Amino acid sequence: MTSRFNNIFRVCSIEFRNIMRDHGVVLFVFFVPLLYPLLYAFIYTNETVRDVPVAVVNDSGSALSRQFVRMLDATPEVRVVASCTDVAEAEHLNRLGEIYAFVVIPADFDRTLDQGRQAVIGVYADMAGMLYYKSALLAATNVSLALNKELKVERFYTGATPRQEAIATQPVDYDYVALYNPQSGFASFLMPAVMMLIIQQTLMLGIGMVGGGIRERFNGRALPPMRAFGNPLAVTFGKTIVYFAIYIIIAAYMFTVVNYLFGLPARGRFVTYIAFIVPYILACIFMGITFSSFLYRREDCIVLFVFMSVPLLFISGISWPGAAIPRFWQWVGMLFPSTYAVNGYVRINSMGASLGQVAHEFTALWIQTGAYLLLAILFYHLAIRRNSLRR
Repeated sequence: MTSRFNNIFRVCSIEFRNIMRDHGVVLFVFFVPLLYPLLYAFIYTNETVRDVPVAVVNDSGSALSRQFVRMLDATPEVRVVASCTDVAEAEHLNRLGEIYAFVVIPADFDRTLDQGRQAVIGVYADMAGMLYYKSALLAATNVSLALNKELKVERFYTGATPRQEAIATQPVDYDYVALYNPQSGFASFLMPAVMMLIIQQTLMLGIGMVGGGIRERFNGRALPPMRAFGNPLAVTFGKTIVYFAIYIIIAAYMFTVVNYLFGLPARGRFVTYIAFIVPYILACIFMGITFSSFLYRREDCIVLFVFMSVPLLFISGISWPGAAIPRFWQWVGMLFPSTYAVNGYVRINSMGASLGQVAHEFTALWIQTGAYLLLAILFYHLAIRRNSLRR
């Protein structure tokens, strides 16, 4: 038993030295998890997009159309910076980057309304940025609704009391509040998912670079410095202890320091978060060890893992409804711990969920931990056997 623990300790020592003497691994394991959350949170620190520059093409020129433009400019979402004579001029300003959207008021705007028909106002947005489109459309919609109320009162309820006007224009009153994210902030929505993905991706990159670097130095042979231990359990657990000790601290830093510095939601209990993150880190480590068995150069892991960040964000069901994701990609998502970690962490961090309320994700992470542990031990066992045959 003492010898077994000694072997695990020696593997820990070897793995830690392999990490510290490789500048690329140090960058991915230490600096990226520490700095990337700060960078992302700083970029999105304003939470919402305000005063998006837009132009107006007012072909009507009537008093009512000018009122619409003034009301549009008064909204917090957009700022009218130009009045164009035609659509071509507005498109030119958009290509120059001076505006991100423009509104077209048709020449028959007043005449159509006077005839009791519905007028149409065009909103054209730069779809290179979805938030610009959202701001322009939301501002134009809100102004249209407000103007509709005024026109109803003016044309159909002359002489009515203010109370009668309110009931006639809006029989059912409503108040819109986005649950758990009342300001509809982009950072509050995105950062929990990003932080979980950073943990998974950097772990896989770090483990993959160490494994690929060893094979480069020893001409493609698997685990040459560790073949003397002859026990895949010692190798697996020794490597796991090193990465787990590093990343449990990083995970705690993300929940406490990053959330506090940028005022992000942190409604869940710290103890609940730590209990949830333990199987996630273990599953990522064992998956990284398993995948590293197929890498024979340091750079292979970058080609294999880096491109997966955006697809994994999509198939997690955060940026796109999980029910609308094709069945095949849902099954693919089940192979990665980040799919369950993102959904569970969002509920804990943003909604204050307890461990029982994320039991599905928590159980799935432990199942992945067990499955990837068995695969990691199997691949190390095969690697040690290959090394023995070569000797």
